[in-house]
Amino acid sequence: MRRTWLIFSQAVTVAVAVLFVVATLKPEWLRRPPGSVIPTITITETPVLLNQDHAPGSLAPAAKRASPSVVNIATSKAPVGNPHLNDPWFRFFFGDPADDQPQTGLGSGVIVAPEGYLLTNNHVIEGADDIEVSLVDGRKASAQVVGTDPETDLAVLKIDLPDLPAISFGNVAALQVGDVVLAIGNPFGVGQTVTSGIVSALGRNQLGINTFENFIQTDAAINPGNSGGALVDVAGNLMGINTAIYSRSGGSMGIGFAIPANTARQVMESLIRDGRVTRGWIGVEPQDLTPELAQTFNLPIREGVLITGVLQGGPAQQAGIRPGDVVLAVADQAVGNTAQLLNAVAALRPDSLATLSIQRGEQRTTVQVRVGQRPSVAPAARSR
Repeated sequence: MRRTWLIFSQAVTVAVAVLFVVATLKPEWLRRPPGSVIPTITITETPVLLNQDHAPGSLAPAAKRASPSVVNIATSKAPVGNPHLNDPWFRFFFGDPADDQPQTGLGSGVIVAPEGYLLTNNHVIEGADDIEVSLVDGRKASAQVVGTDPETDLAVLKIDLPDLPAISFGNVAALQVGDVVLAIGNPFGVGQTVTSGIVSALGRNQLGINTFENFIQTDAAINPGNSGGALVDVAGNLMGINTAIYSRSGGSMGIGFAIPANTARQVMESLIRDGRVTRGWIGVEPQDLTPELAQTFNLPIREGVLITGVLQGGPAQQAGIRPGDVVLAVADQAVGNTAQLLNAVAALRPDSLATLSIQRGEQRTTVQVRVGQRPSVAPAARSR
């Protein structure tokens, strides 16, 4: 039995060796004859569905979705007549002036509700006697001003047209530096234009543009005429209202600013509901706390907002706040600069009680302030 097994093993080994040699030197001897059946193997894969309308990575779908909601706004303002035109001596020396033409301006806006509400910048329509809105589909309509908020440079308009393409608001809280965004508007009046870029920074403030600042900074090209237009994400959702640029030439230099859509929405809802924006106010003159000021006042802190003045009879004075105090927090929200203090106080409901954490010399304490209502502020002339 053992001998038989040994002979079988040797035979198998020799056969395998011969097969290997033949497969290596004469592989054609092992090919299947014509007409033989070859087994098939089915491989299941998840098909890759390519967008047949747009190239991979194209931003066209976002532009196509958002563009119909962005409108062109044309404004006109009656010319200011010269008070001396009726003076015969003035006419004798200077002659009859040519007919004055109305002042015109161009900007952009965003349809945010099918009922006809639009968001734009206050400086786009400020002082206008006539406002005409032009849609991408060619329709035009006169717009009525629902309300304005110069302190955030926002305005709400209303037009009366059917089937308006309202834009969708995006989640601004999820926006990150580096996200791709599109700026849509009507630069220089050439017609609707879409530019792309990224979010360069978030929470930009202390720029001296508005009273309340919390800008999205982007390098998407924004030029004169883009003001009031839309800043959208790659899904075509509204992330901001394009407002201003940093420029030495008047054109885009890669630094543009947009008001976050959540801020714009809050302002819009207040203007539609109440006709104005109601904000908290405590009646103080704030200043950023610098290391030099902290050393001068012998303060053990290096961050906060120094109170340099207190309005007589105002909420802060009635609560016992004095010049020289440093505000550290408002309603448990830390404040490190003047812009943060203004935003935190503005968010408080008038006639409510708010707790302020302050540093007074070497002592830290809290005070209860009865919040007042922020007085209306006349808009300041701005260059954008």
